[in-house]
Amino acid sequence: MNQSDLKRPKIKWIEISSKKYGGFIYRQQARQALSKEFDVELVSCEPKHLKRFKYLKMLEAFFYVFKLKGESDIWIRDYFPALMMRTKKTKGKNIVMIHHIDVSGLPFLSRPCFYILTKILYRNLKKADAVIIRSEIWRRYFKDKGYKNVYKIYGGFDLAKFEILEQDVEDFKKQNGLEGKPIIYIGNCQKAKGVVQTYDVLKDLDAYLVTTGQKDVEIPALHFDLNYGDYLKLLKASSVVVTMSKFKEGWCRTAHEAMLLKTPVIGSGTGGMQELLEGGKQIICKDFNGLKEEVKILLENPEEMAKMGERGYNFVKDFTSERFDQEWVNTIKKIIN
Repeated sequence: MNQSDLKRPKIKWIEISSKKYGGFIYRQQARQALSKEFDVELVSCEPKHLKRFKYLKMLEAFFYVFKLKGESDIWIRDYFPALMMRTKKTKGKNIVMIHHIDVSGLPFLSRPCFYILTKILYRNLKKADAVIIRSEIWRRYFKDKGYKNVYKIYGGFDLAKFEILEQDVEDFKKQNGLEGKPIIYIGNCQKAKGVVQTYDVLKDLDAYLVTTGQKDVEIPALHFDLNYGDYLKLLKASSVVVTMSKFKEGWCRTAHEAMLLKTPVIGSGTGGMQELLEGGKQIICKDFNGLKEEVKILLENPEEMAKMGERGYNFVKDFTSERFDQEWVNTIKKIIN
C-alpha cells in the first residue's frame, strides 16, 4: 500500500444479502464507483447457518449487524442493517440507502411485523447523517417526513451493453422457441411483481408470456433462467414489457432496461416507477382489469409501439453509468465534509 492509499477515506458498506435483484445491483455499482476514490470494504452479514429458513435467517443477519463495531469515515447500510444501527459502536458517519418502503407486497401475516420494523427504521433514520434514495418521488417522501440530509442518486447504465444486433435477437428467439407471435415479458417471477394477476388477465392473448429470475411463484408462463446478455435480448425481442408491481418500487430496473432497448412498457407506476414511466411517456395502468385492453391496443398499433420505444429511449439514455459514478462520488464527498 502506498502513501496515497493511506489517505483515502474509508467506507464500510454493510450487506445482508447477495441476491442479484435490482437493489443489490444498484449498491454493487455504487461500491465500484466509490472504490475509485475511496477505500471501500464490503461488510457481509449474510446468514450462514439459517439461510434455508425464511424468517430465522433474518434473525441471524440481525445478530451479525448488531455485533458490528469499529471505526470508518462512512458506514453505509440499507433497510435491514439500518434496523440495528448502533452509532456509538460503528463510529463515523452513517448513511442509509433506501430503495423503497412498502409492506403491501408482503405476505399478509408478516405485514404487522414489518410495520413495526418500519417504525424502528424511521426512528433510526433520525440518527443517520444522510439518507440516499433513487427517485424524486422518494426524495420528497422523506423530506416531507422531516428528514434533512436526503440525497437523490438515479441508477446508471452502461449504454454499450444495450447495443444489440437484430440478428442476435432473431437467433435468440429461434434458440428458445419464441418465433411466430408476439412476446410479452411480464417480469421477474415474483408474486409481489404482479406476475400472477398479469398472467391471469393476459393468458388468452395469442402471445408468448415470459418470466425470468428466481421463481417465487408457479404460473404457466414460459420461464427462462438467463444470463444478463440473453436477458437483454429477451427484452429487445419483446413486443411489450409489463411491470405491474404491487408494491411501491424504488424505481424499476426492468422498465428502465426495456426503455433503453426501445421496447414499450406498460406498468403499474407504483412508487418511483411513476416518475420513470411518466418521464418516458410510457403507459401507466393502475388496475389489472384494464391491462388486457391496454396490451391489445398496443399490439394492434405497431406505429405507436415504435413511437413509445423512441420516447422511452430519449428519456432514459441520459442515465449513464458515468453520471451515476460521479454523483455517488460527489455525494459522499459532501457528506464527509
